[in-house]
Amino acid sequence: MLARIDLRGSALPGTRELTGLLPRAATDIDSVLATVRPLCEDVRIRGAQAVREITARLDGVDNEDFAVPQEALDRALAECDPTLRAALEEAIARVQKVHADQRRTDVTTEVVPGGTVTERWVPVRRVGLYVPGGLAPLLSSVVMNVVPAQIAGVESIAVASPPQRDHGGLPDPGVLAACALLGISEVYAVGGAQAVAVFGYGAGSCEPVDMVTGPGNVYVTAAKRLLRGLIGIDSEAGPTEVAILADDTADPAHVAADLISQAEHDPLAGAVLVTDSEALADAVLDLVPGQVTATKHSDRITTALDGSQSGVVLVDDVDAGLRVVDAYAAEHLEIQTRDARAVAARVRNAGAIFVGAWSPVSLGDYIAGSNHVLPTGGCARFSSGLSVQSFLRGIHVIEYDEQALADVAGHIYALAGAEDLPGHAAAVRIRQRT
Repeated sequence: MLARIDLRGSALPGTRELTGLLPRAATDIDSVLATVRPLCEDVRIRGAQAVREITARLDGVDNEDFAVPQEALDRALAECDPTLRAALEEAIARVQKVHADQRRTDVTTEVVPGGTVTERWVPVRRVGLYVPGGLAPLLSSVVMNVVPAQIAGVESIAVASPPQRDHGGLPDPGVLAACALLGISEVYAVGGAQAVAVFGYGAGSCEPVDMVTGPGNVYVTAAKRLLRGLIGIDSEAGPTEVAILADDTADPAHVAADLISQAEHDPLAGAVLVTDSEALADAVLDLVPGQVTATKHSDRITTALDGSQSGVVLVDDVDAGLRVVDAYAAEHLEIQTRDARAVAARVRNAGAIFVGAWSPVSLGDYIAGSNHVLPTGGCARFSSGLSVQSFLRGIHVIEYDEQALADVAGHIYALAGAEDLPGHAAAVRIRQRT
């Protein structure tokens, strides 16, 4: 469990070589495209009937209509445990508070007298938000997807989540309650790649969307890849992961629990400890088996921690540890070191950074106010987590008057000539003759 990788005693290799040495889950999206492509094509051609048959075959649920009725949403909220409802309401309030500060305002720049460029921020018209329900019904993902879309001003929001046989073919009641709390009335009991196809092509009462967001398994990711271009997507998400950069000040019980909490998600989840303290590493490795045994999903966790995607990386010092975690570019990165805030400020690549002993990933998963839909598989090197900006498009509005155009006509002629595009110059020249 949690194999060791010892990088002490010599200079660290370059980023590319270092990345190859670190634990990482292998996600072969191409391997499932042959399965997902005909499924999506079936939904495109046959619509709701295809969805019904696929759902019956894969989920064991035969829903004549996969649209969730309003009374089911109302009932789920009415029957929601008061403690859970209070937690959802607090999570919503905190995520709304953080994301409200992400709103963009239109800006007009006067380039020259009589010539302006305005950047308008326009929300996507309609989005489909996917909420997983396989190994765990991620009702918190309803909050993380819906809130930024609402704050961005998206006018039409639909949610899809897999049907549950134990709940009469409806999505998990907690998922429905979260939708009801957020005022989402368009919800579909459909999961996997077929849900992405429903959003992309439209089926039944679901009209096509412009964008799909939300985490999912490899089949969901493959469907996103197939339909990308027809729809916008947030990312091609892989298995979830955590990296913890820790020194000898870290509490090994905390570190062990945090590694286990992420491994709980999925047998492919990655859990990586990077430390310059062999004593801490030994203590964590001693504690993990006992904590795993006491956990409900011990088989799933054991598989994740035994996998090639998890491990303990020993380094000479925190500076070397920073190089390692930047090369890894974790979805979630915890900093449990001396001067944790200063160390965190030096990190370049991470989906989200959790600073100090009292900021575990679980906090961000639910109620910190941050978003938990984050880049995985090293994609944090070049992409960000879900936010209000994810649902906005910047549109430049150009307005020049006659004199402002005349003042730059010569430059346009020169550039058009250099590119051998005389029609470009002619479109300006004709205005100079009238």
